Amino acid sequence: MKSVGEVMAIGRTFEESLQKAIRQVDPRYTGFEAYVKPEDLDRALAVPTDTRLFAVAHAMYNKNYTVDQIHDITKIDKWFLYKIDNIVQASRAIKERTSVEAIDHELMAQAKRLGFSDLQIAHLINSTENVVRAHRKSLGVTPFVKRIDTLAAEYPAHTNYLYTTYNASTHDVKFDDKGTMVLGSGVYRIGSSVEFDWCAVTCARKLRDMGHKTIMVNYNPETVSTDYDEADRMYFEELGWERVMDIYELEQSSGVVVSVGGQLPQNIALRLKNSGIKVLGTDPEDIDMAEDRHKFSKVLDSIGVDQPEWAEVSTLEAAKEFANRVSYPVLIRPSYVLSGAAMNVIYEEADLEHKLSAAASVSPEHPVVITKFIDNAQEIDVDAVAHEGKLLIHAVSEHVENAGVHSGDATLVLPPFSLYDDDMARLKEIAEKVAKAFHISGPFNMQIIRKPSEEGYEGEPELKVIECNLRASRSFPFVSKVLGTNFVETAAAAIVGHDVPEPVDLMAQKRDYTAIKVSQFSWTRLPGADPFLGVEMASTGEVASFGKDIHEAYWASLLSTNGFKIPKAGSGVLIGGDITKPEMATIAKGLVGLGFKLHCASSKVEEFLNDLPYIKAKKIFFPTRDKRKLREVFDDYDIQLVFNLAKSRATDAIDEDYVARRNAVDFGIPLLNNARCAQLFVEALAQKLPEGGLKPYREGRIPAEVKSWFEFVKTR
Repeated sequence: MKSVGEVMAIGRTFEESLQKAIRQVDPRYTGFEAYVKPEDLDRALAVPTDTRLFAVAHAMYNKNYTVDQIHDITKIDKWFLYKIDNIVQASRAIKERTSVEAIDHELMAQAKRLGFSDLQIAHLINSTENVVRAHRKSLGVTPFVKRIDTLAAEYPAHTNYLYTTYNASTHDVKFDDKGTMVLGSGVYRIGSSVEFDWCAVTCARKLRDMGHKTIMVNYNPETVSTDYDEADRMYFEELGWERVMDIYELEQSSGVVVSVGGQLPQNIALRLKNSGIKVLGTDPEDIDMAEDRHKFSKVLDSIGVDQPEWAEVSTLEAAKEFANRVSYPVLIRPSYVLSGAAMNVIYEEADLEHKLSAAASVSPEHPVVITKFIDNAQEIDVDAVAHEGKLLIHAVSEHVENAGVHSGDATLVLPPFSLYDDDMARLKEIAEKVAKAFHISGPFNMQIIRKPSEEGYEGEPELKVIECNLRASRSFPFVSKVLGTNFVETAAAAIVGHDVPEPVDLMAQKRDYTAIKVSQFSWTRLPGADPFLGVEMASTGEVASFGKDIHEAYWASLLSTNGFKIPKAGSGVLIGGDITKPEMATIAKGLVGLGFKLHCASSKVEEFLNDLPYIKAKKIFFPTRDKRKLREVFDDYDIQLVFNLAKSRATDAIDEDYVARRNAVDFGIPLLNNARCAQLFVEALAQKLPEGGLKPYREGRIPAEVKSWFEFVKTR
């Protein structure tokens, strides 16, 4: 298995459900279209991949393959292919019409019964989604709401699983609740997973507790939000503008919550408002100002909140001019994206053109902003809730890694372990300024970098805001559970303006424990992928653990991740990467002091380590093209840990650092690929070793870090 998520589309025909499902997988898709156009089409059809369905579309739409031809190549049952051909024939019929007015009731109804979206129809006739929607409604073609019949038509079903369809003539429900809509997070993918579902569910529960009828819209069968009893109405439906509008109008909803379901609801917030929808909480105009990199940066300038130097660029020449003026490295940041999609740190001009075009293509309707990237700076997460611009609660979490690792992949520590009281006061002041400037009512999250003053100079560290999202973040569940205060419940009250609590400074309270969130990666499922962390998110899960201090919490967290094996005392360690990193020397000294044997693949690393006092490292034979032989080398030297502190991702598959990282994953050996995390692990190892941390499990021995949540947090 390689997938990290799934969708569930419900309709009354295969065609309708298929087109819904395609749109649910990726909001950039409009339906069954040729999104890939492979040169070797027959091979693309013959080999099952995640894009083969679109190769079938290319074969039918553009190459006029028959059902029989595609069946012979793919062996897909003809029943499915004939159903798909129905979509193709309808698409051609729509395309033959010269304008939206030329689409009559019969063709419009047929298209909607086959699952065509308004936007899909608009693309076929060079019109707009709004125009098609208005024409469709004028023809009286509107969806019906049906229940999933869980009783096989033997008795009336009252199950709270609803969906919309055009293959019906009556509704199964009455629309008299006028409930509050909560938009869910959609499909799980890298960057959007169960943390946003927790936020949506918690919000819906709080709204019900406050006496509101609730309507949940989501299409992910894995989620709690799609359980029949979590909301008064549960719609298994798309989260696009068209479907949200349909449900809102049918239900005569009292308002829509867009700030607890991740990025998908945010992307349509402004359009919903402009369509007359009552969006609850923070105004979508303010959401747009925060999502649009250009507008956001201008607001920060206006309120005196510092940020890295930036520029909006539309040409390669402008990007080069900016990069040369502020000096490399620079960071390219597209707008309205989640998980750092197409975000890249550029260290030299040769990489600029390719990365700039990728950023422009991932968010084509919004500008690309290029900012100065500050090396060796600390990154800080601020999660907060405000009401009408007034800060209610906030949490300050510190990254172990320096800036440059996506916050979703970073090791998050709460309470912070190295920030001073002055830093905490300034961070709170920034949160208050941002909440006021954007008139926030609900959740928000900021990433801030902290750069100490230059060596030899006195003065407070620089604090620069690099990002702000006016929605719940993926760390809201973590901070809520660590601090014993449910941030989303507070946010729900702020969003609807009901029972809003008084402000409280949770970070002023001293705690005798530390919690750490570490990420879970699925490198083993992605053969050949480079296990290297950057500004684009790669993790597929996370764990969090508590401890009396940072070392105990980090030790417990790492041991909780899937596949992490404790090395045996005195075993071998393969160490490599960038020798200019100051942590390289301290890590080597720490490992030798703990009795581990150091090995390396590079003469440069060997020379550097052996020049350190009391350190002995041995360069070993390191085949980069023979995996079987490399496995033997690892066994011969009893290598049970790999530290690789490379500066950048590998450019080819025979790069020594890449081979070390990739094969550590493939051989099931723990890999530490970040200098700050590697340093923390060695410190934790030094603390746990005298306590018997490397000894195997023994019945009845309970490690010090194993306690209940209540024992740490002491609250209910």
